[in-house]
Amino acid sequence: MSLTQQAPAPLTPVPAAADQAVLIVHGRDRTGIVAAISAVLGRHDANIVQLDQHSDNPHGGAFFQRTVFSRPGLKAALPAIENDLREQLADGFELEYTLRDLSVPKRVAIFASKDGHCLLDLLWRHRRGDLPINVSMVISNHPDMADEVRSFGIPFFHVPSQGPDKSAAEAQNLQLLAGNVDFIILARYMQILSGDFIERAGVPIINIHHSFLPAFIGAGPYAKAKQRGVKLVGATAHYVTEDLDEGPIIEQDVVRVNHAHTVADLQRRGADVERAVLSRAVMWHAEDRVIRHGNHTIVFP
Repeated sequence: MSLTQQAPAPLTPVPAAADQAVLIVHGRDRTGIVAAISAVLGRHDANIVQLDQHSDNPHGGAFFQRTVFSRPGLKAALPAIENDLREQLADGFELEYTLRDLSVPKRVAIFASKDGHCLLDLLWRHRRGDLPINVSMVISNHPDMADEVRSFGIPFFHVPSQGPDKSAAEAQNLQLLAGNVDFIILARYMQILSGDFIERAGVPIINIHHSFLPAFIGAGPYAKAKQRGVKLVGATAHYVTEDLDEGPIIEQDVVRVNHAHTVADLQRRGADVERAVLSRAVMWHAEDRVIRHGNHTIVFP
């Protein structure tokens, strides 16, 4: 197993608005949730700047809420706000919550293989400050993208993964990830992750693939799609679970094609959709707009 590292520190994206935090709440719906949360924030002089909520059944169904609020001196006030929330929501509410300072970008590891269109698009958006993330590293099972990744000032690690036994490569990857990332992006990483790796990584993993599935499984999906005469090609971004390509969907999109398009045309259009869908999924996850519920998601605009 070989290991290649580029030393420069990752570029820092443009920070979110100062003194803003995001509060995610979900659990069983009941009367008074919004009022209770608003009362806590009001007691701490916090101003709600955005609030989205959803209930799948107002009579005891599942409730979801995303609240963005601002307050001068937020960092110092967050522990007291969180303690107050904990006490308030413990009083008869069957809710879970997360509270996060939006000025601190989430740390990301990007896994890639030889195909770099999704990887390079994410790095370009990151350099422009269009994605509120901090790319901690890129890990690839091939060395092909090393120079291009290094041009962005991002650490690159080559961890080969060959043969049916991936345990050595996964162990190396886990060492690199340990304590360094908040979520993982599979940017056309052409390897199947084991259940053990997913569990031990302990962070959300986002994958992107063509949206033909479950049709045209395996190699050459666009050639198979051309033979079948498809009229749409698209992409799906989803969270990774042990069930291959069946995790909760975050975003999907399609583009029309016709009989005149070649296999190369379909691949090119598919790559365009993959870039757009993956970047939106990463953005929404990084901004805490996605709440997982069972095997589906609630995505707040």
